[in-house]
Amino acid sequence: MWEKIRIIFTIRELRQKILLTLLLLAIYRIGEQIPVPGVNTERMTAIFRSEAAGGFRDLLDQITVFAASRLDQATIFGLGIMPYISASIIFQLLASVYPPLEKLKKEGPAGYKKINEYTRYATVGICIIQSWMYVAWLSAQGFVRPEYTYGEGQGVYFSWFLMAVITMTAGTTFLMWLGEQIDEYGVGNGISLLIMAGILARMIPALYQELRPVFDEGLELSSTGGKLGFDTLAVLFVLFVSVVAGVVYMTRAQRRILTQSAKHVRGRRVYGGARDYLPLLVNQAGVMPIIFASSLLLFPLTFFQTLAHWYPGSAWIAALANVFHRGDGFWYNAMYIGLIYFFCYFWTAITFNPNEIAEQLKDNGSIIMGYRPGRRTAEYLEKVMVRITYVGAGFLAAVAIIPTIVADWLGVNYQIAQFYGGTSLLIAVSVAFDLVQKIDSHIVMRNYKGLLE
Repeated sequence: MWEKIRIIFTIRELRQKILLTLLLLAIYRIGEQIPVPGVNTERMTAIFRSEAAGGFRDLLDQITVFAASRLDQATIFGLGIMPYISASIIFQLLASVYPPLEKLKKEGPAGYKKINEYTRYATVGICIIQSWMYVAWLSAQGFVRPEYTYGEGQGVYFSWFLMAVITMTAGTTFLMWLGEQIDEYGVGNGISLLIMAGILARMIPALYQELRPVFDEGLELSSTGGKLGFDTLAVLFVLFVSVVAGVVYMTRAQRRILTQSAKHVRGRRVYGGARDYLPLLVNQAGVMPIIFASSLLLFPLTFFQTLAHWYPGSAWIAALANVFHRGDGFWYNAMYIGLIYFFCYFWTAITFNPNEIAEQLKDNGSIIMGYRPGRRTAEYLEKVMVRITYVGAGFLAAVAIIPTIVADWLGVNYQIAQFYGGTSLLIAVSVAFDLVQKIDSHIVMRNYKGLLE
């Protein structure tokens, strides 16, 4: 392994790409610590760390995971890349149902370039709307310093309000630019690396906070009084390795459908007739179902907790709030799993078009053995995808509830337990695989062995 790392840094072009990527990620981390001028970040931190924040704090934590944002701190990169992700999802969905965008998508690289241009414009528009709403919420909650307000409860200066909106919009636009620079001049997918950097930045402090008693007082054989012992740490280590291995296996799992190309006779030679396979991913939807399901469950939790705060004597409101509380009881897990299955099939139906694939096979002169080209091939592909999506959804559901099991059974802080599954682990594994493949392409091109060999 050390020899392979040495080879990576001896390749001049690859070394420059890696160093540039690390520099841009460092710029992102620095900007994430700079607050918007005029915001009382100390008061925000104190309130969000209190139990009173409840479901709204959970909602912000969930957004932080997949958007590389810091909404609990109101920094210049506070919105993260959430507007860009929203715009990308919107145009990805529109490209499947809106004929002009569908036509652009079929044009190849030129069409994708035009769609990306529309995505950037939409990102700026979404940034302005979201930052306007967020700054208005900061003002309503009293998180703005007195020198930028007309007085207690009398609103903020419009000049400051406009400055804050422009600052947060410019911050997200700059992050989008950073991601594109990593794509073009660095190594790996820029947006994905920004998300992964945000996840790791949250993981390390949480891990230190959990292990701090062990560092201060020493490691005991068994866990007592809320302090982690050797037995719990051993179980956590074995569980982490097992979960990561399972996620890696299922992330790369494919259903390979045998295809055969038609034979062509040209002169005295026969071309084609070779057998190949069509790979269908078991987890075609990726991490999106978990993101949608967990986010959707957080909104009713926030709503009912707010009602419970307004009407503290209502037993049924408190009961509904407990139903939607993360990890509390059978109903939450049942709804979570049900939503994951629903969004798995929904997202697969959006991103996987069996009719289009059947037409491509037909145009290339390839067939699936035993099925006529065209409609019969499309029906077969759809039937196969329905079956393997059921398995992929079951895998996502198992990964999604592992953090709850770890937190409840082993008494581990949920900030640590969430790295044993759910959105964080799936994103980290996916980005790590993509990064290794990009580095491998540079190494193999120079006749070295790849990192996975």
